[in-house]
Amino acid sequence: MLTFFQYNWQVRDEWLQWCRQLSREELVKERAGGVKSFLYTFFHIIDVEYSWIRGIQEKEDIALEFTDDVTIEQLQALSDEARLEMEAFLRTSGNNTADAPVKVAWDEASYTKNEILHHVIAHEIHHIGQLSVWARELNLKPVSANVIGRKLY
Repeated sequence: MLTFFQYNWQVRDEWLQWCRQLSREELVKERAGGVKSFLYTFFHIIDVEYSWIRGIQEKEDIALEFTDDVTIEQLQALSDEARLEMEAFLRTSGNNTADAPVKVAWDEASYTKNEILHHVIAHEIHHIGQLSVWARELNLKPVSANVIGRKLY
């Protein structure tokens, strides 16, 4: 499972770098589909991932706030900071509790750790696909979504 988180983080870093070529206007422009804009999409991905992983750990959810003046650099820093905590957890948490129920504050249902981890991975891949569509609408080449060739294995 860690490999797919590493894949998502690698692709996210490449997209954040890719976004540096865009003007502020393009980064914040509200677009069709997805969640608003390039910048808000990254915030949303990071926030969802961090919240669910903290939920698995039975830690309090930290409500991250999106502001209109957020920058790519700030989102990269937020991603890097959250990643350190999440990667440490993912490296040390074995599959012995994969089927244990997890209850989070923002949802009435309970889920298994495994179900949540798969959801978080798929969630980011889904939104990265939307970024690819927006890139093509701007006549720009999107970041590759290939797993092969990333030296993750």
